[in-house]
Amino acid sequence: MTSACLSCIATALVLLLSANGAPILADKLLRRRYARPIDGGLRLGDGHPLFGAAKTWRGLIASAWLTASIGWLLGLPALLGGLFALFSMSGDLTASFLKRRIGKIESSRARGFDTLPESVLPTYLMKDALALSTWDIALVAIAFFLMEEFGSPLLYKWHIRRRPY
Repeated sequence: MTSACLSCIATALVLLLSANGAPILADKLLRRRYARPIDGGLRLGDGHPLFGAAKTWRGLIASAWLTASIGWLLGLPALLGGLFALFSMSGDLTASFLKRRIGKIESSRARGFDTLPESVLPTYLMKDALALSTWDIALVAIAFFLMEEFGSPLLYKWHIRRRPY
């Protein structure tokens, strides 16, 4: 087993927080302006939305832009930060798609399931660029889960998030 690279883990966590925080910040700043659903309101044969109205182009663009900027500030190529955000948002969309298929309503809580795809997908796909080992990826996923679990209620209390999860 390789030892953990603490700076690699910290970088991945900062990128994850940027990618996943940007849509929340965009919503807070812009309210519902420019919030066009990625799925265009499409409902599948099961009667549920493809992703849901909360998954917007504005959030995706905000995520890519902010994470590219944060990556650049960390000394990484901006393209790497942007790709990291797109992979993270792809994981988030995958989780939303699957939650809709099992009948969970939009913005419902699925402990762990909400954070794993959006943390594991980008760190795994960018493990070489970020010098992450398998152990590092697992630690990032656990840390991100814990940050979401304990940080989200605080963000809700401070009126930054709409829900405490």
